[in-house]
Amino acid sequence: MPQRSSFALSGFDILLYAGVVWGWSTSWYAMTYQTVVPGETAVFWRFLLAAPLMFGLARWRGERLVYPAKMHVGLFISGLCMFSTNFILMYYAASFIPSGLLAVVFSLASIINFVLGMALFGEPFRWRLAIGGLLGVLGVAALSSPRFAGVSASEGTMRGLTLAIAGTVCFSIGNQASARLQKSGLTVLASAAWGMVYGTIMAAIYVIVRGNSFAVPLTLPFWLSSVFLILSATILAFYSYLTLLGHIGAARASYATVIFPVFALMISSMLEDYRWTPLAIVGLVLAAAGNVLILRRDPVRS
Repeated sequence: MPQRSSFALSGFDILLYAGVVWGWSTSWYAMTYQTVVPGETAVFWRFLLAAPLMFGLARWRGERLVYPAKMHVGLFISGLCMFSTNFILMYYAASFIPSGLLAVVFSLASIINFVLGMALFGEPFRWRLAIGGLLGVLGVAALSSPRFAGVSASEGTMRGLTLAIAGTVCFSIGNQASARLQKSGLTVLASAAWGMVYGTIMAAIYVIVRGNSFAVPLTLPFWLSSVFLILSATILAFYSYLTLLGHIGAARASYATVIFPVFALMISSMLEDYRWTPLAIVGLVLAAAGNVLILRRDPVRS
């Protein structure tokens, strides 16, 4: 007989869950205020300021901060994929498509993770995961339909979607590297802090190679959005998510990836030019259903 665990959450768990959804839902719109500078410049400053805070949080939690040199190879790969290239691509994508649609594309990371798991680590094929992946892809396609009103909008949307998908794939590769590191004994916050260090270095290299400037505008919108992204989307959301993992497990905590795109699209429809159509609503349902299938825990049979 299948056995199901209780889904009762404590008041503190609900607060943690709200912290994750809040941080991830609102970060995409805040990113639009950063597009006044090249993506690599914005990412450089974001993680240059966030890394010391993450190190401080890891030390406060009593995590180990010094690791052997061979571990830093994996930390570099994680930083390259998760804390530089991924974010830079997403920042550029934000110039072409609404922030809510960015959030929906990013939610497909759960699907891409399973595909990479099969390709790289020989994880078994499951029909439930394949169907979930197909629903997710169809959902994103339907959600992007309101942007295909004309040829110029279509070209911009395609460019934005391509950048966002590439950024999500990059993030998923970083996830695989991070998972391997954790299996080797690295703690999550400390490895994330080191990843931010390497991400900052790589972002600096991108700035130099592309011939861009490290200068950023001394304007209130840019720096308010920077502070918000660092404190809310990086520190609060990440800390809340990791704490929630320990309280209710990864399977249940991961449902935040299904919920936050809904709120992100609501914000986008209020503050940007994203417009809901019947097809877009169907797309949201398909994308959410695909993620639920991907993230649903298999029943334990006795």
